[in-house]
Amino acid sequence: MSGEGRPGAVAPDAAGLTVGVVAASWHAKITDQLVARAVQACDDSGATATVVRVPGSLEIPVVAQALARRCDAVVALGAVIKGETAHFDYVCDSVTSGLTRISLDEETPVGNGVLTCETLDQALDRSGLPGSKEDKGYESAIAALETALLLRNLH
Repeated sequence: MSGEGRPGAVAPDAAGLTVGVVAASWHAKITDQLVARAVQACDDSGATATVVRVPGSLEIPVVAQALARRCDAVVALGAVIKGETAHFDYVCDSVTSGLTRISLDEETPVGNGVLTCETLDQALDRSGLPGSKEDKGYESAIAALETALLLRNLH
């Protein structure tokens, strides 16, 4: 796993900001942890988080867009794990493209914490569970908050 060059996830002072957290229900052990860590990042930053669950990762972008229209930042969380068909590629491409478009169209940062992994073990290792090597829920929320603060200063 490459974590090389990743900046440390340090909670900024984001008091007063609102964050919409949208998470898929698939792979609950992973996504529940991603959500818990994203909410912790918001709490650590002084931001207010609203959590919404959707059935799967393909449903994340439409809800993320609705949240982007009313929140200062959005965090998208899920776990797409490669199977035996090309479905993995279509889901990953669709979600990534959708989230990028939402961020640009709504001028609202979207922290992309949708894990796209070859194996379940890789996803667990990025979920922020005790012993995990990475904490993508926390990192995605911090990235969205930092970007929201930057945009606020630019406007």
